[in-house]
Amino acid sequence: MRRPSRTLATVAAMLVLASACSQGDPGRGDRTPGQQATVGLAAGSVAAEDPVRVVAVGDIACPPDRQQTATTCRHRQTARLARDLSPDHVIALGDLQYEKGRLRAFRRSYDESWGRLKAITHPVPGNHEYYTEEARGFYRYFGTEAPGYGAWDAGSWRVYSLNSNCGAVNCKRQVRWLERDLEQNPGRCRLMAMHHPRYSSGRAHGSDPSMRRFWRVAYRHRLDVALAGHDHDYERFAALNGAGDRRPGRGISSFVSGLGGKSQYRRGATAPGSQRFYAGQPGVLVLALMEGGYRWRFRTVDGEVRDRGRRDCV
Repeated sequence: MRRPSRTLATVAAMLVLASACSQGDPGRGDRTPGQQATVGLAAGSVAAEDPVRVVAVGDIACPPDRQQTATTCRHRQTARLARDLSPDHVIALGDLQYEKGRLRAFRRSYDESWGRLKAITHPVPGNHEYYTEEARGFYRYFGTEAPGYGAWDAGSWRVYSLNSNCGAVNCKRQVRWLERDLEQNPGRCRLMAMHHPRYSSGRAHGSDPSMRRFWRVAYRHRLDVALAGHDHDYERFAALNGAGDRRPGRGISSFVSGLGGKSQYRRGATAPGSQRFYAGQPGVLVLALMEGGYRWRFRTVDGEVRDRGRRDCV
């Protein structure tokens, strides 16, 4: 048994199930029409505790001189949505300030929208941040240092903020560091966040096979969730390994959350394991991290929930 907390989760599930049998299903009316409410387990099977609420999104702010349109530069709206959700943490999934991640642009665009959440933001650099030499604007704005990766705790969860720009940083060293920290934190639910997705159906970029270097070690150590941006859409995947094989109850569940406001991309070839794709309105992924599992929602700026569900950790 991987996690000692699983017994507690099972007990909690039995209590919730008994209550549901006598009272009905209170969550049935809250489901978004046409969307999947639960994936892979019965409602209530995640252990009850106060969840840690996380907002995750990338590909955010237009240059300061760009005007908002119906399909571009809507980062102020996503920032307002994120603030209204009152998260405990924000995971900013890269390409946070277009076009080149310059410090002046960060201060005049990203800061005037998403800057109010800066104190709780855990940023990862995207490729656009490196259009400024050594991503200096990114590091100076957030007060962080290269090489731009690290680990932190969100309640009972261990979270890894990774730098997937392997042409700019030593990713072999980063993977060794990741493996050491995974070995030192067994039995916990764990999540990794980076800019480039291992799997994506977005037409502009799609899946990135080079991210297997992270997925290989993460899968070996039973990491639970992978987040990325890069493609300007939302997508959820089944539990997979780094080769694209389905591994129910064992693989890594992944999400692309790149509708932070800059623009929306169209769908390309469907990637392995894709279960939900959306690119209509800007929005943010909301995670509730709990002992033994998590819930997710993808909420858009028009107030709709476009996807939702829950899973146990592996």
